[in-house]
Amino acid sequence: MPVWLQAGLWGLVAGGALVVGAAVAWFARVPRVVVAAVMAFGSGVLISALAFELVDEAERSGGLAATVAGLVAGAVVYVAANVALSRRGAARRKASGEEQSSEQEQSGSGAAIAIGALLDGVPESVVLGLSLLGGGGVGVPVLAAIAISNLPEGLSSSAGMKANGRSARYVFGVWTAIALASGLAGALGVLALDGASDATVSVITAVAAGAILTMVADTMIPEAFARTQLWTGLITTAGFIAAFALSRW
Repeated sequence: MPVWLQAGLWGLVAGGALVVGAAVAWFARVPRVVVAAVMAFGSGVLISALAFELVDEAERSGGLAATVAGLVAGAVVYVAANVALSRRGAARRKASGEEQSSEQEQSGSGAAIAIGALLDGVPESVVLGLSLLGGGGVGVPVLAAIAISNLPEGLSSSAGMKANGRSARYVFGVWTAIALASGLAGALGVLALDGASDATVSVITAVAAGAILTMVADTMIPEAFARTQLWTGLITTAGFIAAFALSRW
């Protein structure tokens, strides 16, 4: 199977966790503190995968200066896009209650939330696809980190969408589209960078890693802390340890 197709399929699998989370939120009532705890755990898993898989590999391949530049660029681009979307109603897009903006409160917030969710998911799929370029198969810790973080994201955000009166068609349409876009992003990332130098791949990986780290700090951890409060750090650390152990298995 071509590497680009593998990347697309793995991106679709990881993005599919968003749809699973949305289905759980739509058909079952999950306590918000449980959702927040899983989100905190997923944050720790992502941070570990970034530190020990993505950024470490990027630095080894492209050097410290290029990796730092990529991280800064990814963070700046994410913040700029996130600020623009927040002004249009997507600031609390991962919230599981009525904190999300409804269409009545702010026209166009539905589209902003959908675009924001896409903004959160694309960098993850790109780095997942790039993990295949070395020829060693998909990076299991990275795949696990993305899937584990996507599940509570889909669950929490979908619960918020439902609480604000958005239809099932809108909710499942958004997450299905993002799952498909995740697969496409993974495939396109591999097609665009297959044969590229190690330095180029490392910089792109660092850019995506910077965006993901900023997303965790700006959207996931604050939403987790809103419910788990003083337990957030402990749960996040547990996720970090789990992912670290998996990477050393």
